[in-house]
Amino acid sequence: MPDLALLVADLVAVAVLTFVLYVPRHRRRDLVVAYLGVNVGVLAVAAALGSSTVGAGLGLGLFGVLSIIRLRSTELAQSEVAYYFSALALGLIGGLGTTPVPVAVGLMALILVVVAIGDSPRLLRRYRSQTVVVDRAFTSEAALVAHLEGLLGARVHAASVQRLDLVNDTTWVDVRYSLTREHAPAAAAEQPVTTGSAAR
Repeated sequence: MPDLALLVADLVAVAVLTFVLYVPRHRRRDLVVAYLGVNVGVLAVAAALGSSTVGAGLGLGLFGVLSIIRLRSTELAQSEVAYYFSALALGLIGGLGTTPVPVAVGLMALILVVVAIGDSPRLLRRYRSQTVVVDRAFTSEAALVAHLEGLLGARVHAASVQRLDLVNDTTWVDVRYSLTREHAPAAAAEQPVTTGSAAR
């Protein structure tokens, strides 16, 4: 059984992960209950069944099974996947109780720090990713990149054509780009992948 301090540390950690880091940055209410439920559920099962002999296998089994079930149920942004796995990891660390309390608390803190930095609005804030529909069929990659750079006012790093419609004269393209300094916002969160429509 885990130490009571580990259980408290896990609950504090998942509260910070959900309400201090995730909610202010992403504002998606349905995932709040998902993160809390997954964390506390894993914590409870791991605390009830975990032991020094089966702890590692149980932890990996829970991690894998819950990941497959959850990630197949709905589409998540990559940042939301990171929060989901963090909630799972916090629950396992707190529930298994096979790690000394100071080390376990340190690992929980490390997870929170990594997520806080990795999902910070200030990190790589000029970089964007979008699926753009251009009302022109481009067969030349160089011409497409030049058109997108003028259209977005940005430097295009990668442009992957998803669909080229020569009949309707349109191009669907997944664009990875960075805004130029004059177009970069002073303090803006990195945009998620979206679908946009662009004209010439």
